[in-house]
Amino acid sequence: MHGVLVPRSGASRSYRVLNWHDDAVSSHETGPEAATGAALLEAVRQDLAAIRLPLALPGTDHTRLELRSAVAQLDDYILPRYRSLDAPLLAVVGGSTGAGKSTLVNALVGHPVTRAGAIRPTTRQPILLHHPADAAWFEGQRVLPALGRIRGALVDGRAPAPTDPALDSGPVTSLVLVSDSAVPPGIALVDAPDVDSISENNRQLAGQLLAAADLWVFVTTANRYADAVPWRLLLDAASRDIMVAVVLDRVPPAAEAEISADLQAMLSREGLGAAQLFVVPELSLDAAGMLPAEAVEPLRVWLEKLAGDAAGRAGIARRTLNGTLLALAHRVDAAEQALYEQQHAADVLAADARNAYDEAVARILEATRDGALLRGEVLARWQDFVGTGEFFRAMEQNIGRFRDRVGAFVRGEPAPAVRVETAIETGLQAVIVDPAAKAAEHTDQRWRSDPAGRQLLGTDDLSGASEGFADAVAAEIRAWQGNLMELIRTEGQGKRTQARWLSFGINGLGAALMIVVFSLTAGLTGLEIGVAGGTAVVGQRLLEAVFGEDAVRRLARTARENLHLRCQGLLAAECQWFLTLLEADGGVPASAIAGHAAALRRLAATS
Repeated sequence: MHGVLVPRSGASRSYRVLNWHDDAVSSHETGPEAATGAALLEAVRQDLAAIRLPLALPGTDHTRLELRSAVAQLDDYILPRYRSLDAPLLAVVGGSTGAGKSTLVNALVGHPVTRAGAIRPTTRQPILLHHPADAAWFEGQRVLPALGRIRGALVDGRAPAPTDPALDSGPVTSLVLVSDSAVPPGIALVDAPDVDSISENNRQLAGQLLAAADLWVFVTTANRYADAVPWRLLLDAASRDIMVAVVLDRVPPAAEAEISADLQAMLSREGLGAAQLFVVPELSLDAAGMLPAEAVEPLRVWLEKLAGDAAGRAGIARRTLNGTLLALAHRVDAAEQALYEQQHAADVLAADARNAYDEAVARILEATRDGALLRGEVLARWQDFVGTGEFFRAMEQNIGRFRDRVGAFVRGEPAPAVRVETAIETGLQAVIVDPAAKAAEHTDQRWRSDPAGRQLLGTDDLSGASEGFADAVAAEIRAWQGNLMELIRTEGQGKRTQARWLSFGINGLGAALMIVVFSLTAGLTGLEIGVAGGTAVVGQRLLEAVFGEDAVRRLARTARENLHLRCQGLLAAECQWFLTLLEADGGVPASAIAGHAAALRRLAATS
């Protein structure tokens, strides 16, 4: 028994460890927490289909293609073969353009049955030839489930059936089934499209059929046996440990020995030394376009022998299946690596955005603590509010007289305090908006210098603050000012002797607290460091006269922290415009994919 990660059902994906049994013929379960090898394969198929690779990284397009191919192979071959080792072998006849595949198939059954003969329907759907006794294995969707089934009927005549070019232009969606007693029971033949066809649809279909095969009958010619495209497919066969028969067609008798030896040497060098090699000499076709029966007799006998040995068929099926499982494990490894690379790239882009906005927050906070805000309009409105130097001197001479003076100006002139608040709102808004816009510009530039980021941004322009950001900032500042006033009200509730000052001078006290928050370099220490002729000192003394030194310290700290949080929230929302583009995850955890790869290798080793 071995452990494998299988996803739980439901919208929220989590993972649990189940046990699987690798019985390739039957589904063997030991309890509700057990899963068969088929269940493992279903889980692998589900997760590979769910993988998303949203970022444009080097090799991503190839990985996406490999994932689609792996899912198709699970559907077309691995799952059906795993569930039924005793099913007839599927032998796919493939090869290059003009290699003579159809002519070979016709010769094997002794009469025209392929498109080169006369068959209805007449589009370029692949043709599957089987013995009548094996019809049930292929009439359903056991193998190649994405292809519909069409029962082909042999017709009289030797001329090729007419074709409609329009029918040949689109993707193939059907498999033509032809029942023929000339095909030995236990094996089926598929006449596949050319592997090097000028039609992409044909090439894709040929690859799909070869991936679904238990064995290949690969047809090439004396002139083209070294072509690159066929050899790429033959190497794929070697990676799957699939049984291969190579048919060397149209070989001039005088060159047979030389060409055969050269091809055999090439097969051996590429790990295909065990491949069966059949030579078909260059011969004239008869009036029906048929080769002489003796030309293909060795291949026909070989196929009949394979078909007639049930145990041997199962062995071939198991060998190909296990090799395919190992090849699938390599694909799963590649998928795991791709998921990690996607996550790393997303982390880098996210870090670029977060760093830019974190720096913007730092600049904003520095601008709110170093006194820079208390210049220009804010300073002018504050001085209008507190008065001239005579007010400062009175404040220094006698705290009692200062309290009287405070009460007088707070009660008598609320409007100047409001003007201070308005000036602070305007100045603070500019302090926040400008760094936010620069952070957006920096992030946009950084992302556009990266292929993945450039793809995510597309035509979107995120190089400045978002629409409505300035209004959101203004609203947040007003909310902060309102919160600050509420702090003062709360603090004043325990100050009975100053309650009347609070009732009349809440705006003035709030303005003073804002001035203190914006004028100090480090909390409430160093009050001697005033800005613009003692601005901070005035605010500090005013507040202390009402609340006391400790309370003022606490109020200022709380107000500053609240402002910091609001600034961080504003810029976090701006940063989210970028981060949202990264929210499309990989679909499944890379760790789960890694578990699948290990389980597939164990399954292949024990089947």
